[in-house]
Amino acid sequence: MGKRQNRQNDTISKLSKKQKKHLKEFGEEHPFHDNVSDKTERTQVVHLRDSPPRKNVHESDDDDLEPDEQPSAYQKLLGTLMQPETDSEEDESDEEEEEIIEEEGSELESEEDGVEEEEEVDQEEKDTGPVHKEDEVAVKAGGALDEDDDTEVGQPGDEFTDKKHETQFCLESNIPAEGDPDEADDSTTQGEEDPFLKHVDTELSEEEVKLIADGRRTKTQVKWPRLGNLLSTSCLERFPAPGQASSVGMPPLHKALQANWASLNQALQPQGAPQQELSDLQRELLGLMGTYRDVYVPECSPLTDAKEVRSAYCLHVLNHVLKANSNVLTHNAQLKDGKIVEDDARDQGLTRPKVLIVAPFRDGALQVIQTFIHLLEPKEKKMDVSNKKRFKDEFSEDPEDRPSNLIRPDDYHAIFSGNVDDHFRIGVSILKRSIRLFSPFYSSDIIVASPLGLRTLLGVEGEKKRDFDFLSSIEVLVLDQADVLLMQNWEHVLHVMKHLNLQPLDAHGVDFSRVRMWNLNSWAKHYRQTLVFSSIQEPQINNILTKHCFNYRGQVATKNLPKTGSICQVLVQLPHVFQLFSADSFMDQDARFQFFVDKVLPQYRDSVMSHTFIYVPSYFDFVRLRNYLKKEETNFTSISEYSQRSEVSRARHYFQRGNIQFLLFSERFHFYKRYTIKGIRHLIFYGLPTYPHFYSEVCNMLQAGADGVDAASWTCTALYSRYDAHKLAAIAGAERAAQMLQSKKPVHLFITGEDKAS
Repeated sequence: MGKRQNRQNDTISKLSKKQKKHLKEFGEEHPFHDNVSDKTERTQVVHLRDSPPRKNVHESDDDDLEPDEQPSAYQKLLGTLMQPETDSEEDESDEEEEEIIEEEGSELESEEDGVEEEEEVDQEEKDTGPVHKEDEVAVKAGGALDEDDDTEVGQPGDEFTDKKHETQFCLESNIPAEGDPDEADDSTTQGEEDPFLKHVDTELSEEEVKLIADGRRTKTQVKWPRLGNLLSTSCLERFPAPGQASSVGMPPLHKALQANWASLNQALQPQGAPQQELSDLQRELLGLMGTYRDVYVPECSPLTDAKEVRSAYCLHVLNHVLKANSNVLTHNAQLKDGKIVEDDARDQGLTRPKVLIVAPFRDGALQVIQTFIHLLEPKEKKMDVSNKKRFKDEFSEDPEDRPSNLIRPDDYHAIFSGNVDDHFRIGVSILKRSIRLFSPFYSSDIIVASPLGLRTLLGVEGEKKRDFDFLSSIEVLVLDQADVLLMQNWEHVLHVMKHLNLQPLDAHGVDFSRVRMWNLNSWAKHYRQTLVFSSIQEPQINNILTKHCFNYRGQVATKNLPKTGSICQVLVQLPHVFQLFSADSFMDQDARFQFFVDKVLPQYRDSVMSHTFIYVPSYFDFVRLRNYLKKEETNFTSISEYSQRSEVSRARHYFQRGNIQFLLFSERFHFYKRYTIKGIRHLIFYGLPTYPHFYSEVCNMLQAGADGVDAASWTCTALYSRYDAHKLAAIAGAERAAQMLQSKKPVHLFITGEDKAS
């Protein structure tokens, strides 16, 4: 019996996906796959009884039939034909069509690009681009989720409830064990000095809430040793701006965190460096975050500062969650003993999730949760981490997926290391030295998710299947790598911000006698702390703090101007012409488009100005220019993040050979691929790049495929307005940018080459 079972399992394992699907639906393999022998077999005649009247397939009562009246296998098979399909899988024709397109595109590769294209093909198979992923998921947003999400959700509603483990991780039903110092509310010993208790116990008046809503803010500036210039914004007089760094100390840590912080930080420091518990950056960041003000740091380089910043905000987040949970557990014991009344035990929000961490990729979530585990795991003991294997399987990277011969800049490898899937969400609950991963959202303390993963849950108005109540009581919001989120889809981030701290539509079993009054008054947004970390200054990221953050304690942002610009990294001898155009606002794209069409483009229409590369930062501007060039019947081609691989190969090939005069190029494609475009002779920056080092990278592309080309004929033109001050300072330098913006001349020329930019 065992041998027969093994043979059946071996046979099934050899079947393809389509064969398994057919076997599951019809109970047999498709006749096309039958092994037909040349030997003719004798025809068998089977006499069937008359079929009884057919019953409704949903009202089957086979169990009540006598043995002689049981339907035959043939009749059961016929009955299945009338039933609707319950299992559906994705059509494989799209995958086959993509393979055909990819094979056709690979034939168009030029001989000069041979070695480089092999590397890019591997990367294309790895990174299909988040835009295509968003399009795929957007179709499924109102219906069933994809296969990865099914493993996370299971049946509808399982992502939000889990009755099986609810009691074990329920805060209301747990009481701290006697003699356990880690579960005791250690903040009570510090009294009013604990920033956490001072923050959550602060009561605002209606007049103060109106002052915050009016937007009247007092701005002050102070300089700290490591963070540099800090611009502090205050809403209320009784919460003034922070002073010097020496006046803002380290916040007190929960006892469960004090043991492992030093060892965690030592792993981040370079070899040979003196051992210290906190770096200067971490000490100043923790001091600012401990005041519960909103913090915006736009200078977090993925190469140097990312790990230190992540460790700092993970420590702050865990400290907040542990103190909040300890407060609840202590009140549970006091209520049980009758030491306090219910009105004195208001220590919760309308829903349990307290912290939302938004990260662009699964690898970021992996690093965050691994930091949580390391901080909480006691020495010489093993902590209970539920679903750890599943977490590693879903969030870690398969080493075989990344090509070994991929040549890209260091910042590219720092951003796209590990699992770069941008559709994920995971709940984390923490209680009694235990961490539960993939916990239901309404039983979670921390939610780590991508904007796309949240968008598919939040949905849009009018959809039946949508839920945003789990965001109603978020007390700490972290936007990590906000610049990468900007390159994915910023609309998803704005959509999440609009659904934070709204009144829930359902009670979700909350005990209203334990809910804080400012949660009941819909003032939770005034108590939410927002932490934003980015590597660049960008107005759209600044807009998050000015339009969507209403913290009563105010905001702090670093404002440091770069001394040298990225133009100094341009290696080719090239004249850079910066042309100023007048605009009414940052979003005035009509003025930019009209200036380009009337003043810039006519200079490049001559056939002598062939091999012109047009760099467009915004995809909306990209579409607008593409439509205009099509209407004017211009000899051009385009490459964007939506382009298929065959289209990219064809465009690069024809542009290098000179068959195409203009190449329209989107910034997001360069961000995700970093291809070297050969054959460029004339550069036009329709807008200044979002990342300053992209300017030098694109300019240095002129060296590629420049054999036999006179470098004296190369040109570079960049358009800017007075609202591009931050981008201009990052490219040309702060001093040059100030002179260019204050000058009455609309055109400025810089020449790079062997000497410094002049």
